[in-house]
Amino acid sequence: MQLYIIRHCQSQNNELWKRTGSSNGRLADPPLTATGYQQAELLAQHLADPLRGQVRSRSIENSILAYNMTHLYCSLMRRSIETGLAISEAIALPLTIREDIHERGGIYLKNPESQEREGLPGPNRDFFQTTYPSLVLPDTLGEDGWWNRPYEDREMALSRAGDFLRWLVAEHDGTEDRVALVTHGGFIQSLFQTLFQSPLIENSLRTTREIWFKANNGSITRIDFMEEVIRLTYQNRVDFFPAHLIT
Repeated sequence: MQLYIIRHCQSQNNELWKRTGSSNGRLADPPLTATGYQQAELLAQHLADPLRGQVRSRSIENSILAYNMTHLYCSLMRRSIETGLAISEAIALPLTIREDIHERGGIYLKNPESQEREGLPGPNRDFFQTTYPSLVLPDTLGEDGWWNRPYEDREMALSRAGDFLRWLVAEHDGTEDRVALVTHGGFIQSLFQTLFQSPLIENSLRTTREIWFKANNGSITRIDFMEEVIRLTYQNRVDFFPAHLIT
């Protein structure tokens, strides 16, 4: 199995942080920005035809640039869906929801008085069917909001990543499947930390630091699940974007 981990393209919250260095004014479930839609279009074009503009040869055709994806999953968050839909149209694969590959924390906003992160309901089945009618939705998605629970902490996110990896291996390992996930920066960290068992490192101030795996908006990471080894083939590829669209 080949696993392609794609971070969603630039969201309004990403742009807010880039512009202000703050989360003040963040949205619970932001859509893409105009830049994000440009990224999604270029990302989709690249996945559909990675050799565009290059001299074609046998060696290139058989290189790591040949995607030939067989499965495409995204989360229930709008930035993931909007990125995934551009890919789905370009490579002619249905976009299937996986509820468990959402961003760390879930759907939440900070209470302005207590500053506590409070979980919100999130959109329901009718919203997704009306707004994104081509999505393949899970049967479990009902008329209540899909999140509708408290804020998810780091340990819960790591546990979720472990559950997802067990499902992934049971469903796709030992096959020729090429599986693409359109997911989120925090969830990518949880996947990597679970898969590679990265520790927390103590620094000189006696505080702990996570090992953080950088993932730009629209980046592609490939992990190969081989018979005797799991191989990180490449990570955080954004070479198909012009410099001004790397965020």
